[in-house]
Amino acid sequence: MLIHYLSILLMLPGTLFMLATFIMSLKLQKVLPETSQRKWLMMSCLLGFFSCGYIFYLILQVQKFHFPMEIITSSVFFGGSVYVFLVIRLTQGTIKKIKKSEEETRKANKALTLAYDSTIEGWGKALELRDHETEGHTQRVMEMTLLLCRALCLDEEQCTQARRGALLHDIGKMAISDNILLKTGSFTPEDRLIMEKHPVYAFQMLSNIDYLQPALDIPYCHHEKWDGTGYPQGLRGDEIPLVARIFSVADIWDALTNERRYHHAWSNGKTREHIKSLAGTHLDPKVVEKFLEMVR
Repeated sequence: MLIHYLSILLMLPGTLFMLATFIMSLKLQKVLPETSQRKWLMMSCLLGFFSCGYIFYLILQVQKFHFPMEIITSSVFFGGSVYVFLVIRLTQGTIKKIKKSEEETRKANKALTLAYDSTIEGWGKALELRDHETEGHTQRVMEMTLLLCRALCLDEEQCTQARRGALLHDIGKMAISDNILLKTGSFTPEDRLIMEKHPVYAFQMLSNIDYLQPALDIPYCHHEKWDGTGYPQGLRGDEIPLVARIFSVADIWDALTNERRYHHAWSNGKTREHIKSLAGTHLDPKVVEKFLEMVR
């Protein structure tokens, strides 16, 4: 007798839970894509069948009717197996759609990144078209910066941001007038003050672009010096972002080993000695050491 009442006590909440599941299933069907609604309707019908089975079994227990239990158990097993099959099929379809969506998202992100990077390269080339003397400088200094970044074991994300920063390192010069930027003679103190504002202009131009914020270290800080005498912030030592310290070395190398209107191209040996002499004052000694190992 105790087992009989215990069975009824367990069946009652089970029946209520099954009915609640059936109702939720019907509601969920309305928000599913049309392609999945048919399968979900079949699953809802099976839940309804289970609910009726629970209620029927509960009535049998309460009224103490004699009924072949084999029919009930076999029906439940059959319905359960069909229900599990449908769940797995629906899950497989959902997983395939998710994978397809993820692949499409990856392709879209890759295409968007390529478009952004092409735009960045275009900005760099636009500046070179304005100042023909520096033609090729942006590409060369970017490649040298990446080599030095990898030699110093920076990860791929840092290298990617260094590449973008190198391509945009002089973007602030877009705000400098031609009579100063293209001047053939020496700069006056006033001219130099204006020229030294180009990292600030770069920051103002790029800081509101979320995509480029991680790449701002080079455009904003590549004229800072190890001893704190640089500009625009007067940063010192490790206060200067590492990628900016790396870029400064590459920038000096390329500027000196290529012809400019204010000097002839230096030899590699002379440039090496000059960069070595700047270690600890203008340049990070560890970056200089690694650089000199690379350009032997």
